[in-house]
Amino acid sequence: MTTAPATENFDLLVVGGGKAGKSLAMDRAKRGWRVAMVERRFVGGTCINVACIPTKTLVTSARRLDEVRTAAGYGVAVDGADLADARIDLDALRARKEGVVGAMVAAHERMFDAPGLDFVRGTARFTGPKTVEIALDGGGVRTVEGDRVLINTGTAPAVPAIPGLADADYWTSEDLLRLTEIPDSLLVLGGGVVGVEMASMMAGFGSRVTLIEGGEHILGREDADVAAEVAENLRGQGVAIVTGERAAGVQSDGDGVTVTTGAGRYTADRLLVALGRTPVTTGLGLEAAGVELTDRGFVKVDSRLRTSVPGVYAAGDVAGSPQFTHVSWNDFRVLRDAFAGRDATTEGRLVPWAVFTTPELGRVGMGEDEARAAGRAVRVAKAPTAAVPRAKTLGQTRGFYKVVVDAETDRILGAAVIGDGASEVVASVQMAMLGGLTWQRVRDAVIAHPTMAEGLNIVLDAMPG
Repeated sequence: MTTAPATENFDLLVVGGGKAGKSLAMDRAKRGWRVAMVERRFVGGTCINVACIPTKTLVTSARRLDEVRTAAGYGVAVDGADLADARIDLDALRARKEGVVGAMVAAHERMFDAPGLDFVRGTARFTGPKTVEIALDGGGVRTVEGDRVLINTGTAPAVPAIPGLADADYWTSEDLLRLTEIPDSLLVLGGGVVGVEMASMMAGFGSRVTLIEGGEHILGREDADVAAEVAENLRGQGVAIVTGERAAGVQSDGDGVTVTTGAGRYTADRLLVALGRTPVTTGLGLEAAGVELTDRGFVKVDSRLRTSVPGVYAAGDVAGSPQFTHVSWNDFRVLRDAFAGRDATTEGRLVPWAVFTTPELGRVGMGEDEARAAGRAVRVAKAPTAAVPRAKTLGQTRGFYKVVVDAETDRILGAAVIGDGASEVVASVQMAMLGGLTWQRVRDAVIAHPTMAEGLNIVLDAMPG
């Protein structure tokens, strides 16, 4: 007769070690709680393993290659070398990426080896509201329950049911980041953030990239003029962009991969499927826990990240939060404060984001179309990045600055910045918005010269009327 393993009790059980989960686990352990954290795949979470960190590491290499190739225009010469012929050393490129990721993973492994924190490698499945059965990576089973439970299992690349795709040789974003090759040609399905970042990066590495987007324009959540500028910059990198067409079928053979749409056929050596992400809830046993899901399959939470089961919480991507690591970090802070007896909520938070194309797109707040659709009376200021002195010195003049303000209150509603360092510039706009500054206060601010942030003076000085 087999005896069932005894149930181990913890103050906090974290299922999934993403940004919110690992941060809360370490915080509570430092405060004397007994914490168990279960992770089935990525030590430190998706971001450092197969998303933000490896992507931006590779993007940096692509940009550095472009800098070398164009260095002659900046007065740089190397005897006996034509810098325009510079190329990527794939082994060195992969080694650098793996070195950055490996160092961060190792740092997390050290952090997880802390008093009060039981880091468990395995696959958890709920057997009750606050109890999981863990199939351990090394064999065996543990049964663990928590007085409080956090679900933080994240998302995975979505693979839609396109005819022929399941039998084709395709990449997801996670596959591409393993960087086993730089194909001569690449098809990218999807013109969202992941799709355009990957298209820009692979074009920088030398692939002939064709991006196929089913919507009217790439980056569907952005204003049309913003999306058009990003598209034009991609075309400047050699990316062919097809919009208004959806994949109807996929075939692969020894000659490559072919995508058929309602309007044509597109063939390349490799195919990247970048059509969004899906929550990791399948197989988790949430029905046994009584945890409700949304119509889209995310864990249903309120503004305090509470699920339908008292004492059970969800955070990060799996909870339907905007899919950014910095949002998951904010989810952690909401839970940290709540567990400390302070009132904390996700309501009203101002979330910036960036698209790491070359050049970058930085965004915060409402776009023009969104503001008008919400019935706001708006004023819009726009100025070319080429008008910013720092952009001239960098030789990076593509893009524009766009700021949307409330015509009645003069408060800034949002901004889009396309240019070198745009991801940093929008932080200044975010601070102004959080501080309730009028656009005139930002226009008249004394910003250091020459910097890319100085473009905020320039664009707001161009406010019409």
